[in-house]
Amino acid sequence: MSETALWLVKAIHVATISLWAAGLLTLPFLLMQRSAVGGTALHRLHALTRFLYVKLVSPAAFVAILSGTALIFLQGTYVEWFSAKLVFVGLMVVLHIAVGLALVRVFTHDHDFGALRAAVLTLGQFAAIGPILWLVLDKPAFDSTALRPDLFAPGALGRLLAPLTAWATP
Repeated sequence: MSETALWLVKAIHVATISLWAAGLLTLPFLLMQRSAVGGTALHRLHALTRFLYVKLVSPAAFVAILSGTALIFLQGTYVEWFSAKLVFVGLMVVLHIAVGLALVRVFTHDHDFGALRAAVLTLGQFAAIGPILWLVLDKPAFDSTALRPDLFAPGALGRLLAPLTAWATP
């Protein structure tokens, strides 16, 4: 692959992950407005939050993950800091789902979304986004053998997860 194409995939990844993160930081505060509005303003708020979540933030998350996966294979990023980054990306995915469920609950079941819930979701986002930025920019050296000597050995994940997946084996 040419340098230009690799640069384009990186640019798409950075742009979409920025949109995803910004949207996830914004949506809890929009949901918090639910208790303060009614009538036509409520319908506009509902339409805005659904538009942001369904048409902007969720597609940005999908493209960010897709382009990030492409970059794994294009650049051969198989180092410990990257594995740690994926843990925090997984946290972003979980929080993305939590925001979506909150959106449905707030507007479908007529529930309020208080400042404490917004703060918890926002702090969770910062707890995911901050480490991702640090890991990507610093690329710290981790010694995975200090954590678990056989962590990256072939078949290690299966052995590690065996107690959790014993019910699924025939």
